[in-house]
Amino acid sequence: MDRRAFARRLSSAARWFVFALSAGVVGLSGAQERGTGDLGVVIERASGSVLIVAHTTPEVLARVEGLGDLSHASVVFSRDQRFAYIFGRDGALTKIDLLRPGIVARVQQAGNSIGGAISQDGRLVVAQNYEPGGIVAFDADDLHRVAEVPAKAGPDGKASKVVGLADLPGQRFAYALFDAGEICVSDFSVPDTPRTECASAGRQPYDGLVTPDGRFYLAGLFGEDGVALWDSWHPEAGVRRILDGYGRGEALLPVYKMPHLRGWAQAGERLFLPAIGRHEVLVVDRRDWRELGRVAVAGQPVFVMARPDGREIWVNFAFPDNGRVQVIDAETLTVRDTLVPGQAVLHMEFTPKGDQVWVSCRDDDRVVVYDALTHQERNRFAARSPSGIFFTHRATRFGM
Repeated sequence: MDRRAFARRLSSAARWFVFALSAGVVGLSGAQERGTGDLGVVIERASGSVLIVAHTTPEVLARVEGLGDLSHASVVFSRDQRFAYIFGRDGALTKIDLLRPGIVARVQQAGNSIGGAISQDGRLVVAQNYEPGGIVAFDADDLHRVAEVPAKAGPDGKASKVVGLADLPGQRFAYALFDAGEICVSDFSVPDTPRTECASAGRQPYDGLVTPDGRFYLAGLFGEDGVALWDSWHPEAGVRRILDGYGRGEALLPVYKMPHLRGWAQAGERLFLPAIGRHEVLVVDRRDWRELGRVAVAGQPVFVMARPDGREIWVNFAFPDNGRVQVIDAETLTVRDTLVPGQAVLHMEFTPKGDQVWVSCRDDDRVVVYDALTHQERNRFAARSPSGIFFTHRATRFGM
């Protein structure tokens, strides 16, 4: 082999080595060799820490501490699934490395925050804030502030709380203004000069979701019966109402915990949504947005989540029924199983192809892993007041 051919081959090997490092294929400086697609994090809300976990085994790999108030924390992942961005209730945004466990960057960006999203190209991380309201965009590499979009004032004259932030195609983000009753879309195609348009949605939109194709944004309404729908393909049509008055004329039960519309489910052409103040799951036709029926369940649903194959819908509940999980048959719309994993079930997460479902039991300080096909317990491990569970395959999906 002549020297030029050797140099070309060496250069190619060097490029592959650099790529492998960034993708998590090769370990370095104590980092374990593993693919990042097998990883995830479990929020330990009481201690301001997270567990880094692997779901193939399943097992706990490490704990990262010093993350502040995680009482309502959420997580998004970098494009290569190596880094997790954690949004704390105290307004802090923290970037952690899943392969070399530790904090990479951290900013105190607001006084009160409940989540965020990452852009389609993975270059911007955007936080949604309660206090002082509005959204703030950060560079995904080092978390320096890129731009912010203030929120319209609510009836009290203060900037509205922002909820339901979701990423859309084309560097856009949709979100709801709880106090101002609007849905807004901010376009960050020019990152430091975002363009924002808003439209009336109804009273107190409390959470939002985007369909898997990134086209439709839905915001649940807390102040009235109904859901607001916005079509990103036809923004000129504005916001329309669906499921209007689904509880009209009936007394609502006290709401002990706000349902998470983000924890929705789609199975074929059906959507499954939690009903506010009711012991029901709403079933909606994805094609025309009309109600198809309801499934009576054991309590007020919080998360309504589809197994990845769409065959089953798993539901957890608000207090006082939060020690149970029910499984709905997506075809017959009947409850086929009731599980009792532990006290205060806060969250569930399926592995990418749905062979497992992980369930956090806050008051028992444990996570229970079920075989999602047989509903039999497969494993369990200790965690400090666990809440949210997030696996890295979320990086490949809109609205996650």
